[in-house]
Amino acid sequence: MGLTDSMQIRERFSRSSPVGVGALLVLVCLSVIGVAGGYWKIFIISWVGFMAMAGGAIPGARAETISADRLVWGYGLASGAMIMSAAIFLVPEAIGYSPTIGGVGIAAGILVGYGAHTIGHRLSHIESFDSTSIQLSAHSLADGAIIGLVYATLPDLGLLLGLGIVSHKGPAGYAAARQLSQTGKPVSLLLLPAAGVGLAAFPIALVDLGGSSSINAVIFGFATGTFLHVAMDFLPQCEIGNEIGDAVGQNESDDVHAELDRLRVHAVVSTILGAGAVAIAWALLA
Repeated sequence: MGLTDSMQIRERFSRSSPVGVGALLVLVCLSVIGVAGGYWKIFIISWVGFMAMAGGAIPGARAETISADRLVWGYGLASGAMIMSAAIFLVPEAIGYSPTIGGVGIAAGILVGYGAHTIGHRLSHIESFDSTSIQLSAHSLADGAIIGLVYATLPDLGLLLGLGIVSHKGPAGYAAARQLSQTGKPVSLLLLPAAGVGLAAFPIALVDLGGSSSINAVIFGFATGTFLHVAMDFLPQCEIGNEIGDAVGQNESDDVHAELDRLRVHAVVSTILGAGAVAIAWALLA
């Protein structure tokens, strides 16, 4: 890496995004309020998610190229862990309160998650918006909404679910920071999606949503559906035209199709290992 490249990277780190800095300040204020209210688990999960994305963004912004293998394994492990977390912690609660209402809630969560993602992608075509930060912010706010709903309803729930929800923040921050660096945009834009979990989780947790079976079925059903949409959206897609395909295409000496076929095997293995890790942790802690 030359002197000019190093100076450009330092400039992108030093340039501040007002929206990102503002989001961080709001998160700090909400964290103080949340801790005062006894929401320590949400505090831990929110800041673990923030540090994971920030920690992934630093090497991502400095990387000259994106490693396709790192993306596949990072996303695969995280998405597998998220899917298993939903299956173990959320689906039984949603169905347990009311099979029918919980099922409707799951469907609604998936549809709303898909709709929000699609609208967010549409907004990303507007010049004044950055597609990377918008899409990640939408995911982070959805994650935060789930954490706030679930931990406010079941405060005795352990940290494993919440940590599973934010497990994708590291690889997401790595890839997003590289994209922002390539386009000359400040990496501090990622402060908004990094803080997004806490920005949504704390306000929702502080609202009394009641405790009837029907309401809880809707809460857990909707949370499950939204969470599953986010998890499936992060499943590694080894195709030409997405970030993994672009990463493979950076090395022109490789047979792109053969490399993507190899990565598809890694994608399957990584998702299984991510899911298995959560299942084993649950079995040991249960």
